[in-house]
Amino acid sequence: MIRGVHHHVYRCRDSEATRRFYEDFLGLPLIRAFRAGRTATGRSVDLLHTTYRLGEDSFLEFFEVPAQPFSFKEQHDFDLHLAIEMDHETQQELSERASAAAIEVRGPVNHGPMQSLYVRDPNGYVIELTAYRPGQSRAPVVPSAEARATLASWQASKARDA
Repeated sequence: MIRGVHHHVYRCRDSEATRRFYEDFLGLPLIRAFRAGRTATGRSVDLLHTTYRLGEDSFLEFFEVPAQPFSFKEQHDFDLHLAIEMDHETQQELSERASAAAIEVRGPVNHGPMQSLYVRDPNGYVIELTAYRPGQSRAPVVPSAEARATLASWQASKARDA
């Protein structure tokens, strides 16, 4: 049985700038950092691996590998972003802190019972700060026949337009 996402892994440009964003700004504790000279497959490498706690059993990890080129490119939100759920009060506090720190904040964007703000981390990754609006609560998420029908309709329209 699949339980959920254990961790997400990203490259970073600078581990300390990344730490300031994720630990100092977002409040995610840095729980592990280690330097490695070899990969699990025995290749020689010089890297720093850092891990931040997202939730009880969920983590965010970064690799800084200066000698290995990596193309950091600005992604559109549709291409790649990480959504972090929080309570509404924390979202409001982070919005104020972002403004004070000259971090661009986009939103709020209404997603039904939730609202989201969007910021970029020091690596250019889009981070969605999402929270249930006051008075709204988490509803059970169940598979939907409507979702399957929408997907089938989408596929059919692509075939017609091809």
